[in-house]
This record gives sequence, C-alpha cells and structure tokens, in this order.
Amino acid sequence: MKNRKLNQWLWKWHFIAGLISLPFVLVLAITGAIYLFKPDVEKDAIAKIQHIKQIQEKTVSYEKQFAIAQGQLKKKPNALILHNDATKSTEFVSGRFSHKKSVFVNQYSGEVSGKFSPKSTWMHTVRKLHGELLAGKVGTKIVEFIASWMVVLILTGLYIWWPFTTGIKGVFTIRFKDGKRTLFRDLHAVTGFWISILLLIVLAGGFPWTDVFGSNFKWMQKVTNTGYPKTWSGRGLTSTPKDKAITIEEMVVITNQQNLKGLITLGLPKSPKSTFSVSNKTFPLDAQQMLHFDQYSGKLIKKHTWSDVGFLMKSRMWLMAFHQGEFGGWNWWLMFGIAIGLTIMTIAGLFSYVYRKAKGSWSVPKVSKQFTVGKVVIFLLVVLAIIFPLFGISLVLITLYEYYKKRKKLTL
Repeated sequence: MKNRKLNQWLWKWHFIAGLISLPFVLVLAITGAIYLFKPDVEKDAIAKIQHIKQIQEKTVSYEKQFAIAQGQLKKKPNALILHNDATKSTEFVSGRFSHKKSVFVNQYSGEVSGKFSPKSTWMHTVRKLHGELLAGKVGTKIVEFIASWMVVLILTGLYIWWPFTTGIKGVFTIRFKDGKRTLFRDLHAVTGFWISILLLIVLAGGFPWTDVFGSNFKWMQKVTNTGYPKTWSGRGLTSTPKDKAITIEEMVVITNQQNLKGLITLGLPKSPKSTFSVSNKTFPLDAQQMLHFDQYSGKLIKKHTWSDVGFLMKSRMWLMAFHQGEFGGWNWWLMFGIAIGLTIMTIAGLFSYVYRKAKGSWSVPKVSKQFTVGKVVIFLLVVLAIIFPLFGISLVLITLYEYYKKRKKLTL
C-alpha cells in the first residue's frame, strides 16, 4: 500500500511547482514542436541560394573560390563543405554554431550566389524562445530551472498517480463520462504516464545546452577523461613546415579518397603549423570520424573514430541528437508526438485545476501536520539537488521559508 501522507505531501509540491512552471512548459513544448522543422526551413532557404542553373565544363579552383569567399566575410573561412554536386555552389564557412556564417560561391563563374547564417530565418527566434525565452542569460537560467523541476514533476507525478484504486486499467482509461474535472485529470495523468520516460530522455538531451548543469557536465567529462580525445579538434597536432603547402584542390582529392559517409567538412589550417581537418556528420553516430592531415605533405597525422570518444560524450551526443529528432523519421515523429503530448498534458492539467479550484482559494492540497519527510525522500532530494543545482537552490529557499513559517507560528 501507498504511504498516503507522503502521497499528500508530494501532491502538494507537485501541484505548486506545476502551477508555477505551467506557462513555461507550454512555451517549451510548442516551440520544441516548431523547432523540429528547422532543418527543412534552413534547407529550403539554402537551396534557393546554392542552386546553380547553368552547369559548365570548367570550374574555378577551390583556391580562387576561397579568396572570393574571404572577401565576403569579416573573418577568414575556417571550413569548406564538400558535396560533389554539379548543381550546387561551394559553401565556405566562418565561425561556429549560432555565429556561423556561410558564403556560397558559384563553382563555374566564381560569383557569390549568397550568404546564410542560422540567424537568417525565423527559426532563430524560435530557438531563442525555446532556449532562453528571448531573455538572454537570465532566460537560459529560467529554462534550466523549469527543466530541473520538470524532472521532479515527472517523478512525483508517477508516484502520486500510479493507480491504486482503479487498477492497471487506469493506465489506459480516460473517463469521458464522469465530468470535466475527471476528464481533464485523466488526460493529464494518462498522457503524462505514457510520455514520462521518453520525456525524461528528452530533458536529458536538453540539459547539456544549459549554463549551470552544462558547465558541470563538461567539467565531469574533463575530470573523468570521458569526453572527446584532446587531439580530436587538432589541439597538440602540428604540420611540418615546408616551402609550399598543398592546395585545397589536392586536399579535396585526399578527402574524397577516405570514402566517408554523410555531410563532409574540410577544416582549413588556421596557421602555418596547424592541420587540415576532415570530419563527417552522419547517423548512426558510430560512423563519424575526425582525421587530421599535414597541410604541406597531405600525410595523415591522426585518425579518430567513434571508439575514441569517451562514454559521457557519446551519451551526450546521442541524447542531444535524439532531442532534435536527428536519427531519422521515427525519431522526428516520436519527438513531435512527445511535444504534442506535453502540450495536451499541460493544458489538461490547467483545466483540471480550474474545475477543482474553490472560489477565493488557491486550493493547495493539504498535508497532515503529523507528517515528517523520511530519510529516503531526503536522500533522493539531495541527490537531485546536486545533479540539478538550480533545483537545489530553490529547495534550500523552500526549506528556509517552511522553517520560518513554523517558527513564526510558534512565537505567536
């Protein structure tokens, strides 16, 4: 049998936390569903810029294309995207992530067909809303705080709702004929049950982007040596300087000989001693490689495969890819379904509250005065507080507030 007093205590804090986080969760769910369309939106925007109407016999050398692209960017291009497609312009990239900018050069005429950056489409606004609520660093912290409490909401929700009166059929049953309050309660609880485990995985895929948890996770990778190898990015690797470096043209030939799968990026040397770096983005992840070549001889200096990547980094990359629906159609539709399910669950939770709320009261669930939190619950809360520091800070504040209230009652 359940501990009813514990159930009421968890129900109280599930209720309060849910009420506070509800509007934020709704924003995250809706923007998350929209953001899944980002690859399609960007692909269409790039296709309009990159498509070449007239194919010719002769092409402009990569060296000349690089010089043209460099003239269009504030910073020197650091990479070249290889596609081996006669109908596409050559893409030169400067910067990384949201600061990345691409210039497209017609491989036949040498003309610049256009520029693109992740900020070029309306999806950038959706991303900012999803990741930081359009509020910069403060917004990022709020999103991390809400995500931390979502983990607690899911765990407490499972304990509170686990059917002990209606039996196992409660997992499958939504009571449509027992009134609106029961209907919305069931929609909230049943939907929540079926997406709970997947939602925890989705949240795990989002946390590496956060400020506090993300920084701690990177520190853990470094301490345990379970991230990328130090030489993955070329750090510590050097080319042996000679009179003349090989051309980009020659390096492209060497890259094509590697027979890599997926989207291939040729990283260009940053200095006379750095290397050419070849990487491929593909799924499954274990097909990804990183190769470094001497910029003067074209000789392979270091080859990294997925087996060289540490456990925590592998987990992180898998969860982040899953979070973004990058493993194919099944992953995309699953993520879209989770986002829709979370939206339904959140709205149903709100309506359930509205129909149970008494006039002139917040209708916060009451807890027996005789109840004291057990050691197991305290231990679990401490563990969660360590894993999710922002949740931990809020927990300390709540504890101090509760202690202050008790002291105040005693003095009265």
